[in-house]
Amino acid sequence: MLTLTLTTDLTGVTDLRPDDTPENNFWYTFKVQCSSCREVHPNYVNVSRFEANDMSGSRGEANFVWKCKSCKRESSATIKAPPIPYKQASPPTRQKILEFDCRGMEFTEFKPEGEWLATGIESGSKFVAIDLTEGEWYDYDEKAGEEVSIKELKWEIRRN
Repeated sequence: MLTLTLTTDLTGVTDLRPDDTPENNFWYTFKVQCSSCREVHPNYVNVSRFEANDMSGSRGEANFVWKCKSCKRESSATIKAPPIPYKQASPPTRQKILEFDCRGMEFTEFKPEGEWLATGIESGSKFVAIDLTEGEWYDYDEKAGEEVSIKELKWEIRRN
């Protein structure tokens, strides 16, 4: 089992999470490494927790099925549960966002592409379509009358 964790400085917002529903699939973007030959795939791959792919040899289904170009082994990954919202903390703390079961491969790097959501701490304002690809985000909470921000994002993939 691997876990995607986040440490970030949230100002004025909490419950940072991917916009990930059955109606609006979020595509998690990762770098992949084969556990067998240790080859790192040069391109990023996308994984949705709502997509089911057949594994060869009728071994069931997984959210992501991948065949290593070097050693030809088939590997898979399954996201175990919905993402866990990141809660505002001072100082920022490392928190689990997502857990996945990888068989024959590992995710080595995460890229926060896609739309994210957050909630104003004081106002309860809903912030949507947050773009974290630049490593930071700034906005203004009209109800609270304050600037809100997400900065100093640090993503880690850890073994459980």
